[in-house]
Amino acid sequence: MRRNGDAVVVIQELGIPSLSWTRLFLDISGNDVSLSEYRGKVLLIVNVASKCGLTHTNYKELNELYEKYKDQGFEILAFPCNQFRGQEPGTNEEIQEAACSRFKAEFPIFDKVEVNGKDASPLYKFLKHHKKGIFGDSIKWNFTKFLVNKEGEIVDRYAPTTSPMKIEKHIQSLLNSS
Repeated sequence: MRRNGDAVVVIQELGIPSLSWTRLFLDISGNDVSLSEYRGKVLLIVNVASKCGLTHTNYKELNELYEKYKDQGFEILAFPCNQFRGQEPGTNEEIQEAACSRFKAEFPIFDKVEVNGKDASPLYKFLKHHKKGIFGDSIKWNFTKFLVNKEGEIVDRYAPTTSPMKIEKHIQSLLNSS
């Protein structure tokens, strides 16, 4: 059984940890996707759930950001997760239906992952290790957001209750940097 994102980290010559651009993930349809497709882009990586109290607002604002900045080198990578009160219980097909039809998401949705514990996705292990939150490295809830610059460096981590629109100025700044 292949796990989502098995390759972990590349340490750049400067010693700054960054995402491994060679890492493979499964998208929501089960297709391999390489992070190299997103090299040179500003990324917002989010653990999502379709039955959370934060779902409607977050999807609405994530969609607004994506529509506004996708042609400028911005991508949202959404990773469904069912670890918080079972708020993403469906199959990948059900998740895709909810995300794309009900919430109108056009950004990439990936295979369901775990974000905490021994079975956490290597991507989330890496993100949490390099940008701790208020509760240490654990993800507190659905819709925790990680902002990654064009070089694959984690710039910031945002709480689930942080409105995606409050991150807009940070996204603009990263998009405008060389």
